[in-house]
Amino acid sequence: MKCKEANKLMRSPEDELLELEQQSLRRALRWVGSEQSREILLDGKSVVNFASNDYLGLASHPEIIAAMKNALDVWGAGSGASRLITGSMTPHKNLEKYIAQLKGCEAALSFSTGYAASVATLSGLMRKGDTVILDKLSHASLIDGAKLSGATIRVFPHNGLAKLERLLESSVRESGRVLVVTESVFSMDGDVALLEEIISLKKKYGAMLLVDEAHGLGIHGDRGLGLIEHYGCAEDVDIHMGTLGKSAGVAGGYIAGSQAIIDLVVNRGRAFIYSTAPPPAQAVAARKALEILTSSEGEKRREKLWSNIRKLTSMLTVEREIKPTSAIIPWRVGDGEADEALQISNRLLEFGIFVPAIRYPTVPRGTARLRITVTASHTEGDLAQLAEVLISSEVR
Repeated sequence: MKCKEANKLMRSPEDELLELEQQSLRRALRWVGSEQSREILLDGKSVVNFASNDYLGLASHPEIIAAMKNALDVWGAGSGASRLITGSMTPHKNLEKYIAQLKGCEAALSFSTGYAASVATLSGLMRKGDTVILDKLSHASLIDGAKLSGATIRVFPHNGLAKLERLLESSVRESGRVLVVTESVFSMDGDVALLEEIISLKKKYGAMLLVDEAHGLGIHGDRGLGLIEHYGCAEDVDIHMGTLGKSAGVAGGYIAGSQAIIDLVVNRGRAFIYSTAPPPAQAVAARKALEILTSSEGEKRREKLWSNIRKLTSMLTVEREIKPTSAIIPWRVGDGEADEALQISNRLLEFGIFVPAIRYPTVPRGTARLRITVTASHTEGDLAQLAEVLISSEVR
């Protein structure tokens, strides 16, 4: 009898889903029935895709596809085990050596996903008695990794240098290892870290620095290696982190740094130790993607991307001023309510344009927005249509 009474008090999954529905926060999977490109088949409807992180259009690049196909014939479909058993295969070693070379670091380590890279690295390097200091807008994976580490977590306002300095000053006196964590390009706002100033502070107080280039790789820098390359400060960053599933167009994540840092993550990063290694073909394709990304072809694609970014923001400036610093353009709606963001996203869909509504908990409550991502593959007609429908939707 007591069990039945307790069950009545328990919140059911259905109740929780209804609550999300009432707040316009319930999500559902959308099915893509085509390859990733500027135009996709979304839930059976052909739409122009302004939601992809495939910024340079490499996901369907014929050389990358050919490299992956050939690797399947040579290395098989799967890796068979975790990296510390028999899953470390030659393609993984080749990819990691290449990343280390590009980044100018002693060593690198690859992961199945960018999320795994964040969680394994932070939980592997930091422990109780250490301090992780995060920018408030850092990606969820970085926050999760910091929580799992057991270290003390401190947060500074987005690009808030004064608060960062106060936290550094107190932490280096009281803590063991101190690690500052920031993204280079922030995934929901598209703005960039004040990287030079953050480096100056981390050096002043003797802290370590992790920079996640997930949305900077392919976008910034002479070779497209990110904001760190743009500022020429590679030697001042202790842990270079990034993903291989955005501008590189494949999948996976990586870190690069000293041999000691890489070895420590190999030995203590649970998300690395206890995961089956990524398929070797994925590693081969990722290396080929990085070769293209840093080549003259990659430079041309980057130039086209920035041309598209400038054209779109120029068209949208009719409605509001936008100063783009990346391929991500956040379009705030009204009072930032989730239902309004959904309405505008659905109106765009009616015109064959997909721009997702971003809502809590991905962004704070009251800051819902459309997250527009521009790619090198978009045409001027795509950009003009998006701007026209978006501005008319705001006026309605």
